[in-house]
Amino acid sequence: MFHSRALLLSWLVGFTAAKDIHLDWNITWVWAAPDGFGRPMIGINNEWPCPIVNADLGDRLIVDVHNGLGNQSTGIHWHGFHQYMTGTMDGSNQVTQCAMPPGSSMRYEFDVNQTGTYWYHSHEMGQYPDGLRGPFIVRDPSPPFAYDDEFTLTLTDHYHEQMSVLLQEYEAQSVGAQAGVNEPLPAAALINEGLDSTTLRVEPNKTYLIHLVCVGNWPGHVIVFDDHEISVVEVDGTWVDAYPARDKKIRLATGQRMSILLKTKDNTDRNYAIWDSMDVNMMFFYENRAIPEGFNPNTTAWLVYDEAKELPPAPDVHELDPNNDFVDDLVFVPANHEPLLEKVDRQIIFDTSVTQRDGRSVYTINGQTYVDPEEPTMYTALAASPENASNASIYGQVNPFVVQYGEVVEIIINNHHGNLHPWHIHGHQFQVLQRTVPEGGYFDGYFANISSTPVKRDTIMVQNHGHAGLTGTLIEAPAQMHDISVPLDHQRICPSYGTPPGGNTPPYDAPPAEDTTPPASPQDPQPGGNPPPNGTPPAENTTPPSPPPQDAPQPGGAPGSPQYPPQPWDKPGASPPQDAPQPGGAPGSPPQYSPQPWGKPGASPPQQPPQPWSQPSNAQPPANNYAQGYPGTPSKPQPPANNYGQGYPSGYAPVAPGPVIIDSEFHYGGKSSHVGSSGVNAGHRDGMTAESEGDASAS
Repeated sequence: MFHSRALLLSWLVGFTAAKDIHLDWNITWVWAAPDGFGRPMIGINNEWPCPIVNADLGDRLIVDVHNGLGNQSTGIHWHGFHQYMTGTMDGSNQVTQCAMPPGSSMRYEFDVNQTGTYWYHSHEMGQYPDGLRGPFIVRDPSPPFAYDDEFTLTLTDHYHEQMSVLLQEYEAQSVGAQAGVNEPLPAAALINEGLDSTTLRVEPNKTYLIHLVCVGNWPGHVIVFDDHEISVVEVDGTWVDAYPARDKKIRLATGQRMSILLKTKDNTDRNYAIWDSMDVNMMFFYENRAIPEGFNPNTTAWLVYDEAKELPPAPDVHELDPNNDFVDDLVFVPANHEPLLEKVDRQIIFDTSVTQRDGRSVYTINGQTYVDPEEPTMYTALAASPENASNASIYGQVNPFVVQYGEVVEIIINNHHGNLHPWHIHGHQFQVLQRTVPEGGYFDGYFANISSTPVKRDTIMVQNHGHAGLTGTLIEAPAQMHDISVPLDHQRICPSYGTPPGGNTPPYDAPPAEDTTPPASPQDPQPGGNPPPNGTPPAENTTPPSPPPQDAPQPGGAPGSPQYPPQPWDKPGASPPQDAPQPGGAPGSPPQYSPQPWGKPGASPPQQPPQPWSQPSNAQPPANNYAQGYPGTPSKPQPPANNYGQGYPSGYAPVAPGPVIIDSEFHYGGKSSHVGSSGVNAGHRDGMTAESEGDASAS
């Protein structure tokens, strides 16, 4: 093993001044066919895939977001960012902000003060599986190793139906069913949002840093680089001592990130496949269901040494043993060798399970379901007195746990479900103390064989027995939280929120904040985006969007009219208002909203044919290849000044007061297993304990 300090001087390639990165994003519906099957996706500025964000340590990110969806609320979460003293920028709807209603705008602004591999995505139910997601890479001025170039690969599961439809079907079928049996199956696995379409152009005798980001919805992913040496050097934004994978496969749960160093061959005799597979154990074995005939969980990308040579098929990978065939992500050692946190101040135990409520299966933490509060949790805390802010009861049914500034918190997760379940803590990394093997049993009060330098992550998978998003909230350092103010543009998107029973109104009487409201988008929101004439529009969102400001134009009414009532023209086959642009026709023409026969599984695809680059025989990278297609991406890292991520005493980086959401982002679970994590340190920066083990997972 090497210590990070030993190699710092070998990669001091100079410094660049910190800069502002200003992005203008209009969230819109876009017609796309990543696997040859056309459907509406949620994109940015009428393009999909969504753009990669590249930054240098010390930059400041400013993103003006306009919700141009027309029929859904939204928001952007910056997954893995600690948001020190900028908790209002976390992007978690109803936790750190109100959901952005259609037609509204707001700004996210924060310092990029940590390095590594991250991603951004919507935290509105089902939107990131519908496409609103992208990688976020922060370059380090002094990484603990040298490399020649870098690439980014995203891994995801893709569905032909929109999430609003799949969620309705899932919930409708859950009555009396075993949890997870009716989990919707993906239609395809994608690398860089394409099926069998991504190529990485490499040269002999080079070392490449490859960022892997699992941006999927449900199953985890297993990835193999055929006949190449790789070493893991980063997990979830933490540099680790280089860990050679050798004959082990790399797997990632949804929400997890990993960076590897890949050493190329000394010749250009042939090209090599990169094989990615969705976790079949998670989709079928733990679900007790058969693999459908013709189902393909795999996709392929390629390391291209010579473009004139053929692209080979993927390596032959047989059944995988979850206990022996994968790199154990608990063996990684932080490159700064940060020691185990001592003196635990508090232990929190999460018992996750499934139960029946109102005729359907629901998922609980300690017997409680999560119910969105009537106002964001952070706003409740800011409006409360310091004494009341520490009273968990004022926050509603959000599974709240109040922790005080500077406490080291030990969190135990017992999974009582039948499938794997990934967990993510916002605003923190945590030390993973222990994780049981599948069916390893619940926590018995004793941790065995704890590392003195445990791995640090922000997303962990827990093992075996059920599926669905589970969420809890840490109200962190409420007494210190009042140093945070809510920007005016954030306040303006939710003025219609009333006072919840036993709660508090948002702090609209707080000291005036700088108005960072971005200019309104010049384009009117177009419900349905830009599908071809025979395309189906986005399904109606079953969750009513948050009400807009009263002075904002409202779909279906003039300013001041009732707040976003369901519009009759949102229904399939209904006539839209005569002044509303309609997908596939001029104003006043017959609606084009009739369901298409090819929208059902097993039916013929739309007229848009599969793209030529989807065929391995002549595969060419798509226009939006993260690894190569983004203008302005430097070929080598350009370090900024000030290595904030490495400069805190004892390896800690500060963590801001505020609500911290602990979540699992879609359907997940785990059974007879537990996870332990140490130190959600409410004022320092460190870990949680999470425990359990299994196949792939999600954040």
